[in-house]
Amino acid sequence: IAQQGVARLTVNRTNLHIYATVISGCGTKVIATASTAEAEIRQSLGGAGKGGNAAAAQIIGKRIAEKAKAAGVEKVAFDRAGFAYHGRVKALADAAREAGLQF
Repeated sequence: IAQQGVARLTVNRTNLHIYATVISGCGTKVIATASTAEAEIRQSLGGAGKGGNAAAAQIIGKRIAEKAKAAGVEKVAFDRAGFAYHGRVKALADAAREAGLQF
């Protein structure tokens, strides 16, 4: 999926949450993570179980881009892990692009 040396942004979604992880190019190190399961994000969304919508995905996209850029990663390969590029996955990707992550 990703070339050697290019960091990878992987996305996983469940009915209640969405998760984003930036993994190093060799696949051995997690550089940054963000998810709606984090307590801080859950509170801003209004409680548990509110992370299953496109608005929550946009927040996570922006947050993962900020964390990745803080770790020195500007370019990533997008890995949607078999999920259709639609709805929450697309919202997360668009928000990450707007926040400055390139893929």
